[in-house]
Amino acid sequence: MFLNKVNGGREGRPIGAYELAKAVEELGAGEILLNCIDCDGQGKGFDIDLIKLISDAVSIPVIASSGAGVVEHFSEVFMKTNASAALAAGIFHRKEVPIQDVKEHLSGEGIEVRI
Repeated sequence: MFLNKVNGGREGRPIGAYELAKAVEELGAGEILLNCIDCDGQGKGFDIDLIKLISDAVSIPVIASSGAGVVEHFSEVFMKTNASAALAAGIFHRKEVPIQDVKEHLSGEGIEVRI
C-alpha cells in the first residue's frame, strides 16, 4: 500500500494513495500532481509502480513528479504508465539535463512532445 505523507514526508497518514486519488477525483479534481517524496531529488527515476497504480485508477490526468535524473526516465514513465505529463525541476535548474535533450529523446521514442 502506498501511504500518503505530509509535513515534508515526515508524517504518514492512514489513507492510501489509491484511495486518496479516487476520492479527490470524485470531489471534482481536474488533475493530480503525483509527487513521490521518497524519490524526490534522487535522480533514480520516477516511482513507476505508484504512477501506474494511480494513472490506471482515475480518469483525470496524472502528472508524474519526483525522481527524474536522465532523459530515459521520461520515456520510461510514458511507456510504462498512463501518466499524461511528467515534470522535473532540479535536473533542469542545475543544468544536469537540458530540457531540449528530453524533448528530442521523447520525440525520437515516438512520444508526442512540443519541440
